Amino acid sequence: MTPATEPPPRGSLLLDDQLCFALYAASRAVTARYRPLLEELGLTYPQYLVMLVLWEQDAISVRDLGTALQLESSTLSPLLKRLEAAGLLRRERRPDDERSVALRLTEAGAKLRDRASTVPPAIGDAMGLTPQQDALAKQLLRLITTNVTENVHH
Repeated sequence: MTPATEPPPRGSLLLDDQLCFALYAASRAVTARYRPLLEELGLTYPQYLVMLVLWEQDAISVRDLGTALQLESSTLSPLLKRLEAAGLLRRERRPDDERSVALRLTEAGAKLRDRASTVPPAIGDAMGLTPQQDALAKQLLRLITTNVTENVHH
């Protein structure tokens, strides 16, 4: 892949000039690559994201999980119900704050982590990026997210 030598003209309506389309196509391709790997774990991609957060930080509040995943509680609730029905997590009222719900991994949810450890390397291999390209891609995507999010509120 060769980098573009010149940026597209401002206001170009050519599909190949649209960064948003490149992001969309990449997201679809990567999510599609996840699908067979996650099916083996019995998870959808959004459920996998929830599990990643719980494997990193068990006993997280629903609010903090929503913040971490940038999802509204209305989107999270059905995901959490399905994961709870699958026996991977349980929701508990926090004793110090009855209004707050803590999410905890079950034994099955914790054990699933070992099986899931093959997913990141498989996705990394599919992407074919060097460690430096991987770090740069994440840095740029996070910058885009921050910039677009901040501009929405101005």
